[in-house]
Order: sequence, then structure tokens, then C-alpha cells
Amino acid sequence: MSFVVVLPDVLGAVVPDVAKLGSALEAANAAAAVQTTGMVAAAEDEVSAAIAALFSSHGQAYQALAARAAGFHHAFVQALGASAGAYAASEAAAASTLQSLIDAINAPVQAATGRPLIGNGADGAPGTGAAGAPGGWLIGNGGNGGSGAAGAGGAGGAGGAAGLIGNGGAGGAGGSSTVGVGGAGGAGGSAWLFGSGGAGGAGGVNTSIVNGTTGGAGGAGGNAGLFAGAAGAGGAGGAGLALGPGIHLGGGAGGAGGAGGLFSNGGAGGPGGGATGTAAAGTGGAGGVGGLFANGGVGGVGG
Repeated sequence: MSFVVVLPDVLGAVVPDVAKLGSALEAANAAAAVQTTGMVAAAEDEVSAAIAALFSSHGQAYQALAARAAGFHHAFVQALGASAGAYAASEAAAASTLQSLIDAINAPVQAATGRPLIGNGADGAPGTGAAGAPGGWLIGNGGNGGSGAAGAGGAGGAGGAAGLIGNGGAGGAGGSSTVGVGGAGGAGGSAWLFGSGGAGGAGGVNTSIVNGTTGGAGGAGGNAGLFAGAAGAGGAGGAGLALGPGIHLGGGAGGAGGAGGLFSNGGAGGPGGGATGTAAAGTGGAGGVGGLFANGGVGGVGG
């Protein structure tokens, strides 16, 4: 059995280019028609007239073939455009049918457990620190956590957990702070059996005037799937960025790397945030624990 793979968008985008090619050839043929189909004899003798008639007949034959080719080209362009539309319509119909089937399967599971059987979790809204929704129990990626509120140092939301097959969502970044400690990054969501853990969110930057405060801590990376997938890296600690003299702001600690599965290494720890003045920079996050047949993750560098 043979299979055909078609990308309707790409096929449809080619149609105008093919049409332009045909238009260019038709214009060139029309421009050459006068000179090639009605050649004037070089002299008034019979030989010159015969030669001119011969070449003119060849030119006329070429124009006849060119007209037939143009007709074929027009039909080809129309067929190409119609095929792109047909493939797109078929694809949309198949997707609609599949989505209806998935919705019918998910509805009772969602009602009973608050989580679908199949499907990706929704992302948390930016600036809210909302957690990402978990993926479907069977197949699905966890949603990414929303970033924390800026200015107030809001914490980033945690990434959603994955289903049996799928990747954990990334943790949201902590919000920057002008009043104190930067927001902590959200933890990355963990995978279950097959999939990678989400990366931890970065800690928020601290630009306050409160001496001794720090940037936000980075979020921990999510754990890898038991049998396959990479562990999530820890988020970077937020920096302490003093905007004036005499202010000493420390860096946030990097997040720890997620644990590896049976055959995967632990996630790398996040780097610590930089500091200003005499305050201490953030420490790097610990590397994640490696799997039974793998290595532990690399620890993060200090700020």
C-alpha cells in the first residue's frame, strides 16, 4: 500500500507561483509571435521566399503547441488549487471528528477527577502566578506556570504534571520586586513514565531599596519519566540590582535540578543570582539525583 503525505498550506502557497510561471511563458510567446510566424523574405527570389515560408511555418507550429501547453498549464493550476482545498477540507473534517471523539472520552473523566484522559494542560496566565494545569491522565503535557506579578515580587506558578506519556510544564518566572525580595520561580512539572520534567522558573529580580533583601529563588526542575525523558533543570536565581549608591542586594539561590528516571541523568542545578554592594551572591542549585543506571545532575554555579 502506498501513502501520500500532503501539506495543504504548502501546496496552496505554490499555486500562485506556478500561475506566474505560466503567465511569464505566455507573455514571452506572444512577444515572439510576430517575428517568428510572419518572416519576411530576405530577397525577392524564390529561394528566399521558400526559406521565409519554412521558418514561418515552424513558428506557427510552435505557437500552436504553446497554446496547447498554456491550456494544459491553466488546467494544472486549477487542479493544484482544487487539490489543496480538498486536502485542507479533508484534514479539517478528520480533525473535527477526532476532537469530538476525544471530547466524548474526556468529559466523564474530567467530571470525575478534574483532569482529562487525553490532552495538554492549560498554561497559567502571565502575571498571575497561576499553576499550569496537569496533562491528561493517559497522554498529555502539563501546562506552563504563569509568571509572578511584577513589582510586588509575586511567585511564579508551578508547571503542570504530565500524564503517563508527556512532558511536565515549565515553572513560571518569579515577578520582579521594587519593595523587597524578588518572586520565587515556580517548580517544573514532573513526568510520569515517558517524558521530560519541566524546567524550573527563574527567580525575580530585586530592584528595591531595602538593604539585605535578595532576588527570588529559582524553581526546582521537574522529575524525568520513569523509563524515558530528561530531568528538568533548576531555574536561575534572581539578581539583586541596586539602582542607587549604598544599597546592598543579594542574589537569589538557583533551583535544584529534577531527579532522573531509571536511565536518565539528574537535571542541572540553576545558577545563583548576582549581587550588588557587599551582599552575598546566590548559591547555585543542587544537581538532581540520577537514575539507577545514570548520573546525577551538575550543580549550578554561584552568582
